[in-house]
Amino acid sequence: MSQQPNLLVIHTDQQSWWSVSACGGTLVHTPHTDSLAEEGAILTNYFNTTAVCTPSRGCLITGRYPHAHGAYRNNLSINRDEVTFAQILLDQGYDTGYGGKWHLDGLRRPGWVHEDRGMGFADNQYMFNRGHWKKIEDTPMNGVQPTIFPYEVTGDETTYPTDWLAKKTIEFINRERDKPFCYMVSIPDPHGPFHTRAPYSDMYKPEDMPLPDTRLTEDHLPAWAKAARSAPKDDRLRQAKAWYCGEVKLIDDCVGKILDALRQKGILDQTIVVFTSDHGEYMGEHGLMGKNQLYETAHRVPMMIRWPEKIKAGTRVEQCIGSVDFHPTILGLMGVACCGREQGQDASALLQGQEAGWGDVAFIHHASLNRAGIFTPEYELAYVRDNEHILFSRREDPDQVDNLFGDPDYQGVIDNLTEQIVAHNEAVEAPATEWLKAM
Repeated sequence: MSQQPNLLVIHTDQQSWWSVSACGGTLVHTPHTDSLAEEGAILTNYFNTTAVCTPSRGCLITGRYPHAHGAYRNNLSINRDEVTFAQILLDQGYDTGYGGKWHLDGLRRPGWVHEDRGMGFADNQYMFNRGHWKKIEDTPMNGVQPTIFPYEVTGDETTYPTDWLAKKTIEFINRERDKPFCYMVSIPDPHGPFHTRAPYSDMYKPEDMPLPDTRLTEDHLPAWAKAARSAPKDDRLRQAKAWYCGEVKLIDDCVGKILDALRQKGILDQTIVVFTSDHGEYMGEHGLMGKNQLYETAHRVPMMIRWPEKIKAGTRVEQCIGSVDFHPTILGLMGVACCGREQGQDASALLQGQEAGWGDVAFIHHASLNRAGIFTPEYELAYVRDNEHILFSRREDPDQVDNLFGDPDYQGVIDNLTEQIVAHNEAVEAPATEWLKAM
């Protein structure tokens, strides 16, 4: 086991692709996060299967679609018999742990997760089910859960959750052990409420925040998107975006501290380091806030993986990969067999620059809203039961304002992608199969 790599997954909440400079973002300089892409791989077309917290997290850790792992909408508990990548590594002799937001154990808030519900993450002392508080304090008595504060109370460099979780991660890394470790830290930022601690709270000026032009009109929107418009007025939107950028900058600085801890312990190159998020944030695009809609910004998120032993520095994986593919991919990269229940595909060959018979698609599943779709390098097609459907050219229309669904010039594209969507849903026995076929 001493030759096996460690695995560290840094997972944020609601962090958009545009917020990281390695992804082309210009508002926040994120050198520590960028270093994972520069010294490893960046997946430029990585999509979350469902752009909302609970089902997305379930897909990541199990390699199964939401209807299969059971947590198909927020605040549902994942099936208790699911096999996570942590469980597989625990069975292989790994020291496993988890800190931060879990959101796979039902409604309890804050709901610090009990030891026997860690789903393979054996040390889950700092795993909490829900919450986006801005201050957490250690309780001095051994075995007592940490103390959380109301949302309006903001912590400092030791009690703000991003800092606090980074410290817990470093403590786990620095433990003496004679086995490899697997640790996942799930930072609850930059999810709202959009505020952070000083000096990050004032690091970005609202007047410097660009706003998306698509916020200005709803003429281009289907009915379901019009009904979801909730963006505040421009001054409040600029302030929210400035705070969001501050949250992202603090996350990046804490990524730097975690990487330094690995470096100082002499195990950085023996550790697979992953950075990703559960979904993105619209921040005013199309008049929308949050996630849970079909536009690309909520689905496409950063994904960087660093491991010099098998991943060449500067690798760019352009193929479409879904969050449901993460579990089999990371285990495949490590040379560890999956349990056989996974529905995602192993993309580890792509990370290593090898040819692979990859389908180059990522599917959208959203059982609770009756939505199903597909991303390809060229298009996004999505169906909404009893509502308007969408087809966008990802290359010609990155802002997604020109809905091509119903355009006779694109009927061949629609037919081809529809066939793939229906065949996929049928193959994985998704509940959308029935209404897709009926349409």
